[in-house]
Amino acid sequence: MKKHLVRIILGFFCLAALLGHAGRLWHIPFVSALDAYLYDVRVRISMPDTPDDRIVIVDIDEKSLAEIGRWPWGRNVVSDLVRKLTDDYQVSVIGFDVVFAEPDDSSGLKVLESIARDRLKGDSGFQRTLKSLRPRLDYDRLFAETLRGRPAVLGYYFSGKHEAKHAGALPQPVFPAGSFAGRDQDFVSWEGFGGNLPGLQAAAAGAGHFNPLIDFDGSTRRVPLVVKYQDAYYESLSLAMIRQLLGESQLSLGFPDDSVGIEWIDILSPSGNFRIPVDEQVAALVPYRGQAKSFPYISAVDILRGQVSADVLRGRIVLVGTSAPGLMDLRSTPVGGAYPGVEVHANLIAGMLSDSIKARPGYMLAVEILSMILLGCALVLLLPLLSPLRSSLLALTALALAAAFNYGLWQGGLVLALAPTFLLIVILYALNMSWGYFVESRSKRQFTDLFGQYVPPELVDEMAKDPESYSMEGRNEELTILFSDIRSFTTLSEGMTPRELTQLMNEYLGAMTSIVRTNRGTLDKYIGDAIMAFWGAPVADPENARHALLTALAMQQAVRALDAPFKARGWPELHIGVGLNTGVVTVGDMGSPVRKAYTVMGDAVNLASRLEGITKVYGVGIVVGEATRDKLDDFSFRELDRVRVKGKEQPVTIFEPLGLSTELSPEDIAELAEWENFLHLYRAQDWVPATQLLLSLQQRFPARYLYKFYAERIAELRLLPIRENWDGVTAFETK
Repeated sequence: MKKHLVRIILGFFCLAALLGHAGRLWHIPFVSALDAYLYDVRVRISMPDTPDDRIVIVDIDEKSLAEIGRWPWGRNVVSDLVRKLTDDYQVSVIGFDVVFAEPDDSSGLKVLESIARDRLKGDSGFQRTLKSLRPRLDYDRLFAETLRGRPAVLGYYFSGKHEAKHAGALPQPVFPAGSFAGRDQDFVSWEGFGGNLPGLQAAAAGAGHFNPLIDFDGSTRRVPLVVKYQDAYYESLSLAMIRQLLGESQLSLGFPDDSVGIEWIDILSPSGNFRIPVDEQVAALVPYRGQAKSFPYISAVDILRGQVSADVLRGRIVLVGTSAPGLMDLRSTPVGGAYPGVEVHANLIAGMLSDSIKARPGYMLAVEILSMILLGCALVLLLPLLSPLRSSLLALTALALAAAFNYGLWQGGLVLALAPTFLLIVILYALNMSWGYFVESRSKRQFTDLFGQYVPPELVDEMAKDPESYSMEGRNEELTILFSDIRSFTTLSEGMTPRELTQLMNEYLGAMTSIVRTNRGTLDKYIGDAIMAFWGAPVADPENARHALLTALAMQQAVRALDAPFKARGWPELHIGVGLNTGVVTVGDMGSPVRKAYTVMGDAVNLASRLEGITKVYGVGIVVGEATRDKLDDFSFRELDRVRVKGKEQPVTIFEPLGLSTELSPEDIAELAEWENFLHLYRAQDWVPATQLLLSLQQRFPARYLYKFYAERIAELRLLPIRENWDGVTAFETK
């Protein structure tokens, strides 16, 4: 864990940065942009994408403008439209996504009044005619009378500080000034408004603003249901229409407790109650049903001409808006970049009726932060410890779990920010992968440059995982050393061309080297046809004696496997001798300033070399020192002799490995027992029974050169007088 400390600290720094954004201590624009994008993705994949015929949009379209005339139409036409919708088609409620802010002079009434006042003041007939015509020509009054008593809700807008104006009239606020004094509630506040004519506003059943909230990226995702203007509070068009639909109703803002803000709006009425979730700005998330035209559109002129079936409109909620070019109110939304503004209100009304508006209650912030802390801490601590493949699997699993958890909440009607968690996973994964590639890979490359010329790549990779644990400084370690050599190599090489000899040696050394590396050995050097290797350094190997012996046995098998291909190419059959010995040696980077090598030195190294040399004396392929034999209790060995090699005064017992004890046949076990009995007789100088036993072994195993060797030695020793101090040790005076 210590070597990963820097990565862990950086990981916690990334976690803290994203937690600060999630907790609104600071703002990271990219995270907000990504969260908005992921929100839009969830909207698109979960929207029903089916029409909702409970709400109908009466469209002031090009067809209507072509037949009626350009907009704005005379209020007499709008009056006819309202009467048609309410009286003939019996709609439930009408909402206007337009403002009637200017007086309508299209009837010519003002001109007639001017004439009556200035030119025909004394013309009583004209004055009587004008008086009788005035009710029909005062279109604003006509429209007001039409609105009175009918379920029509007017629309208006609020404006900000830089464009503040005060035009027309506002409806009565839904909450008077001072209603929420003492509460720290972040209502959307406005500085000005554009309302309807006072007479129209007074006659209408209600009115609501149609201001959506425009997010930082220009998209419309929310509509404030209650806004603040001069300390009084006003409702949105969609909310006003729902209240009109319900009849007598009251609004109640929901506070979970005194410590948090408004989280819902209750509409209470005799015909039904609605609870609408809102956010900290008392805004509702628009539950988009699909792309544009998710609601039925009917041309306004078709209504005026009575060309629409009554069943299409009876009992429906109607929004009057426009799709004509130049008039169309287009919005950027999660489901389209040019979305009719009137459909924003339609979607919100449909969401209220279906209880499908998503909630973002205050406790979701705690859920977000807690999940980020748990997930972040786990990834910060685990990713540095895992391989790239496992890190990738962990990161993908974390992303999948975070997405599934988030979408599960979404389907349950709750909105949890997804971007901070997603970014946390991606950043922590990228940090660890980048660190591994740029920092650890560089360290590994440097480490490989240092050790790669001495140590097999397989061990270098293992060492590079924890480079602090390895050093090239000389130290004493118990290792197992192997020497191998081709028998009669000089004679073999004389009969081959240089090219053939090179090819033979390359294939032979390649096969032998592969076996050494497979068994975790460090290849020290090639000495002509000889190979020197050792086990236990630089990577510690408690099983160094076992791995060395397995290597020696595999080398003998590999040499025999080369017989057929070598023979096919006319090359000679190879025979090798292998010497193994275990002991404490000095291992490290040794040499001169000109050239160094990671190698071993010591008595145990010299003995391993001598043991390889005497394999041919006893006619065996492998000779093992007693220190190596003592570490391998599950292997069976044939004791060959006790020898005193050149340069060493103390005799050592040498052995030939036979294989795992469990794999020996009954015949092998019997032969080994007879051989051990022979050695006892031999060292007791009991020549007659020793010779008889040896002859028996020779007859049954004529290919065993060892028996012939001892038969000749006994023949020589019997010619000498018996020596009482004879220890049976064979001394070798040459290397």
